[in-house]
Amino acid sequence: MSREPVLAATRDELAAGLSAWRDARHRVAFVPTMGALHEGHASLMRVARDAVGEGPVVVSVFVNPLQFGPREDLDRYPRTLSKDRETCAAEGVDLVFAPAVGEVYPGGEPQVTVEPGPLGTILEGRTRPGHFRGVLTVVAKLFGLVRPDVAVFGQKDYQQLTLIRRMVADLCLGVEVVGAETRREPDGLAMSSRNSYLDAGQRRDAVALSRALRAAAQAAAEGPEPALAAARAELDTVGSVDVDYLVITRPDLGPLPEEIVPGTPARALVAARVGGTRLIDNMPLILGRTER
Repeated sequence: MSREPVLAATRDELAAGLSAWRDARHRVAFVPTMGALHEGHASLMRVARDAVGEGPVVVSVFVNPLQFGPREDLDRYPRTLSKDRETCAAEGVDLVFAPAVGEVYPGGEPQVTVEPGPLGTILEGRTRPGHFRGVLTVVAKLFGLVRPDVAVFGQKDYQQLTLIRRMVADLCLGVEVVGAETRREPDGLAMSSRNSYLDAGQRRDAVALSRALRAAAQAAAEGPEPALAAARAELDTVGSVDVDYLVITRPDLGPLPEEIVPGTPARALVAARVGGTRLIDNMPLILGRTER
């Protein structure tokens, strides 16, 4: 039987909800979300629970305006707090922090923000200027409010995960960042709150992203160029998919070495618009043919 988590809407309610856990010196796990929760989010909560055992699992539900550009989908981003609380209850979450914008940014847009550096200007950062400044700033603020020992993020937003890890290391924030595997629908589409924007035809076409990544993984033994060619061939079969980028990088998102030795780890990343909806996905690769 699921237990209703404590709902905190203010900083004071959050602190009060966590005080007993802190007094007992339990480790705190944190899963930041923007709501519209699905099985992918639920899997993050399970990873968080495994990380802290009987300690508290905190989930935030906050649509962060600072990470949306002027022509992005802030106003239509799904807000489903009642259903989100049910998901959290089913996963044994202890506290849901669902603040208003004014609670997170009481003085309006903050004057001091977290700049993502060069890694924030490529891939998603090139297409969405300022996006990662907004992401890192709100994550830093939420870390300061929740003060977690462990924070869990999905690998679907791989560039975001990489930047958060770099922020935690560079700013000595003392939070263990766990990257949980991407959860997928039975046909391979990466789970995302934005999938709800797709109509039936677009939903079928969107699977081309994961097909392309699997094709790249299968061709990776031949090297990065054959892997990219295999992925492009899959994407080219669906005319309604407008590709923003398709790249293969090092796992840290840096450029691949000039010489690929067998067994070189890499990451394939893709972003595309399907109809009016922008989707992203990624997958690990092993480049170069290895001896069996």
